[in-house]
Amino acid sequence: MSENNADSGRPVLSLVVPMFNESDNVDHLFARLIPVLDGFGVTWEVVCVDDGSRDDTVAKVVAHHHKEPRIKLVELSRNFGKEKALSAGLHHTSGQAVAMIDADLQHPPELVGRMLELWREGYEMVIAVRSGREKESAVKRLSANLFYDLFAKVSEVRLPQGAGDFRLLDRKVVDVLNSMPEHTRFMKGLYAWVGFRQISIPYDVADRVAGQTKFNLFRLYRLAIDGITAFTSVPLKVWTFIGMLVAAFAMLYGLLFIVKTLILGIDVPGYPSLIVAVMFLSGVQLISLGVIGEYLGRVFSEVKHRPLYVVRNAYGCKRNIPVGE
Repeated sequence: MSENNADSGRPVLSLVVPMFNESDNVDHLFARLIPVLDGFGVTWEVVCVDDGSRDDTVAKVVAHHHKEPRIKLVELSRNFGKEKALSAGLHHTSGQAVAMIDADLQHPPELVGRMLELWREGYEMVIAVRSGREKESAVKRLSANLFYDLFAKVSEVRLPQGAGDFRLLDRKVVDVLNSMPEHTRFMKGLYAWVGFRQISIPYDVADRVAGQTKFNLFRLYRLAIDGITAFTSVPLKVWTFIGMLVAAFAMLYGLLFIVKTLILGIDVPGYPSLIVAVMFLSGVQLISLGVIGEYLGRVFSEVKHRPLYVVRNAYGCKRNIPVGE
């Protein structure tokens, strides 16, 4: 994409950095990030989004903002989750290209320069894809592979294997994402759904500078459920099919019982088989109700039209009205 410098108030590059209890990483982040951004030879801004941190992350970022005004901060009123924190960051950027990066420096900021080169060549989305998951636990690797395989089979969109939020978006892509009012924000799916001209580049995930990851298996499970229910209705259709199979099995079993009674007569009632049948059917019903409840819960969340997030303070950028308010 060509850089239009006619609007001197709009930087070429905006960087979105979501943060949650990243106090130990803030100084390391800016010590490495600012020289890298200056080396790109373009105008830039960094929009940090504090997602309800309970440590002194906000105070440290504000201190850096006073020293470097191009570092900006959007402080949310509580923890809304990374997906909505990313949305808040996108709403508050003004750059012609917008990149997202983690605060723990697992995403190498130097790679953003390569992303800018590909953006100038005409790509509207440059996706950084991790080279491997060797540093993750076996359970997490297995869970990730199962999710990507399942999502590819049931969803209308395709997620690049190993792709996350580390990517660069053209302004037109950001504007489309900002116009989406939905509250179930599975960002990886939204990136894939909007389309545009995309290209992937590999990168090696670095070790965290400090602190621990905020994503445990339960949060990853909830994110996976959000992603599947936000982009496909196949789970609802699956349980319709399962219901038909169970009904067909019951009819066949009933016919078998009638034939057996006509030939051999009435035998002693089988209480164990009756209990097993009742518990099996009850389990099928409860699981199907749970699937319906997941979708109904998302409808309930959407129809309330609450804002995606609430901004407590904004340093260096306007307090934009979030989608849904």
